[in-house]
Amino acid sequence: MPEEIAEAQGSLPDSATASALATRFGLEFREGIPPRELDPAIVGRLPIQYARRTACLPLREREDGAIEVALADPRAAQVVDDLRALFQRRIVPIVVPASAILDSINRAYDDAQGTAQSVMGDIEEGGLDEVAHELEEPRDLLDADDEAPIIRLVNSLLFQAVKDRASDIHVEPFERDVLVRFRIDGILYDVLKPPRRYHPTIIARIKIMAGLDIAEKRLPQDGRLRFRVGGRDIDVRVSIVPTQFGERAVLRLLDRTGALLRLEDLGLAGDHLGRLERLIDRSHGILLVTGPTGSGKTTTLYAALSRLNSSSRNIITIEDPIEYQLHGVGQIQVNPKIDLTFASGLRSILRQDPDVIMVGEIRDGETAEIAIQAALTGHLVFSTLHTNDSFGALSRLVDMGIEPFLVSSSLNGVMAQRLVRRVCPGCRVEETSGPEAERELGIAPGAAIFREGPGCDACKDTSYRGRAGIHELLRVDDEIRSLVMQRSDAAALRRLAVQKGMETLRDDGAAKVVDGTTTVAEVLRVTQEEIG
Repeated sequence: MPEEIAEAQGSLPDSATASALATRFGLEFREGIPPRELDPAIVGRLPIQYARRTACLPLREREDGAIEVALADPRAAQVVDDLRALFQRRIVPIVVPASAILDSINRAYDDAQGTAQSVMGDIEEGGLDEVAHELEEPRDLLDADDEAPIIRLVNSLLFQAVKDRASDIHVEPFERDVLVRFRIDGILYDVLKPPRRYHPTIIARIKIMAGLDIAEKRLPQDGRLRFRVGGRDIDVRVSIVPTQFGERAVLRLLDRTGALLRLEDLGLAGDHLGRLERLIDRSHGILLVTGPTGSGKTTTLYAALSRLNSSSRNIITIEDPIEYQLHGVGQIQVNPKIDLTFASGLRSILRQDPDVIMVGEIRDGETAEIAIQAALTGHLVFSTLHTNDSFGALSRLVDMGIEPFLVSSSLNGVMAQRLVRRVCPGCRVEETSGPEAERELGIAPGAAIFREGPGCDACKDTSYRGRAGIHELLRVDDEIRSLVMQRSDAAALRRLAVQKGMETLRDDGAAKVVDGTTTVAEVLRVTQEEIG
């Protein structure tokens, strides 16, 4: 180590500064740390708290016995001395940006913690019967040590769900066993099958964490909990319902540290982005986003609000639940227990002099009527509706009892969307389009497309990693309004819109198949309602 390396002062250097320091001290500089260069046995000897505080990570032992260590700041001589004392070996510093080191720390120590399956094995070895008996009493559960087997099991499930990018955890009791499943990229996967006798204690622990009544086992309960993993703040919505074989729990995970998406990040293709921006920039009217649960409707509305959010606008939302916190936006949580519903909350919002209003969901005719009246009195209203496509939203509002002339005069547009899984770029297989792609999606025969591969470490052998949106945007113009006034059904609206050149969900899905984002099978899976 060069003699002029001094103690690190102030904040950690950025990537450019770190590179310059590496050059100055004659050290190797790397932009990142490949997982294959991490030796778990070496990493595990350094406490994670120290690694995070000093932004350093031991990598592996070299052939000459020296230990390679990633450092964010090569001037931190004390860190090098500490590591030399810990390993009793020569230390070879490698300069790596702090952000890359922290990511590798989280990944490395995640792997070192073990999976829920390994914790389950520890429970079996230690004998859970005694622990389970103790956990039946609320007092003992509250006083339980953090190292109790059930607590470690539930914590491990939460930890592994975040690591695997799961959006939901399902704990499902059956006659002889319990099934734990994760929903990853919209698909459920089996994760763990604990013995049936452990089910009451697992549910009890979840209830305690969510602040629910552990003595109540006959009625559904909803709660929330928060925890941190690797510096990430995770919010969890907990739903527990009684079933034939015991209580079933579903935990919905939301990463609060994740940045809000912009409209440009939603995957809007072609002219969709420009058309949507023009609808959002209007001074009044209603914009609806439709699709099934979990199709990203709320994310799209938050992106729209983020675009409009400024000191010159008064933006108020009423939601169930509030999924993201938006600075500068007034957000109201629905609470049916005190009669704070979408309809009653929306009435109160109108007395708050709003410019933009977001209603989490239009569930009934009363809410729809108030939203339409708000749009007709000069407010811009965003909301969601559960319909299969954009065309069904107009007839759905009429079915709710809204007069057709009110629907046609207040609605600016409807965007339907779905989420398709992204084919893993690490193992995808290129092929030419066949008859199915041509018949169902209109892709030219012989076009180069991709299909799911055999799976790899990057996608955890699922062949897919992450999701992308497919959209269709219906602008309500004079011709569409005329059909609404005639109480025309969704099929008639679809025929007119397609004749005018509108791209449907399947059209957008076909485009994403051609550009290699997803596969034919995925598009057909999420758009099956539109067949025929």
